[in-house]
Amino acid sequence: DESASSSLGAGRISSSGSALQAKIEDPCVFACALKKDRFYWFSKREPQDSETLNANNTGRDVFNERPTSDQQKLAAPSASGPTSASIVLHSTMGDITVQLFGEDCPTTVQNLVTHAKNNYYNGTNFHRVIKDFMLQGGDPKGDGTGGESIWGQEFEDEIRPHLRHDKAGVLSMANCGPNTNGSQFFITTVPCPWLDKKHTVFGKVTKGMDVVHAIENTKVNQDNRPLTTIKIINMEILS
Repeated sequence: DESASSSLGAGRISSSGSALQAKIEDPCVFACALKKDRFYWFSKREPQDSETLNANNTGRDVFNERPTSDQQKLAAPSASGPTSASIVLHSTMGDITVQLFGEDCPTTVQNLVTHAKNNYYNGTNFHRVIKDFMLQGGDPKGDGTGGESIWGQEFEDEIRPHLRHDKAGVLSMANCGPNTNGSQFFITTVPCPWLDKKHTVFGKVTKGMDVVHAIENTKVNQDNRPLTTIKIINMEILS
């Protein structure tokens, strides 16, 4: 009956009072994350509590787990950027106008154009110039070791069979292997067929080849770095 149930319940509380007291002192909430493969267990205890210290005495674990392959795909670069555009690269040695191949290389063009709009390249220099080969820029560090894409990660090549390094004035992405594009680019000064299928061709110079060759012929040191700094003032996007 009700009295018996009440009495029985009271007896249970009495017999496990210490356990119940512990639960009252540290209530926990268990929750699932929205649209993510993880859950959370919230406790009232602070990380510095002696009971929660781990071997490194850093308290409870807090870490970012490696994203799943599906999550990585969701974070991959979007090719929804401009499909056609031209830019004017204003440098300290003159202007270079480049037509971008947005239809063929939408992700690469989106990366360059967005960087240009965000003034990412402003004040950067042509850090590597090799006569009868190319001039390279796009690195904020200025030494060829820096720069990243607008997504903060490397993105895939967009190599097209009909876009080749077959003449001077080809705009192409610098990389350190397949699918390692960031922010650095180069402009050829002669045909460079050995670069085909290794670098993404995504534009061509339509005006200012005299400036390209002037930069090409500047004096450089043993590391192919110009003795006189040649800077990109800014990039102007043309509609």
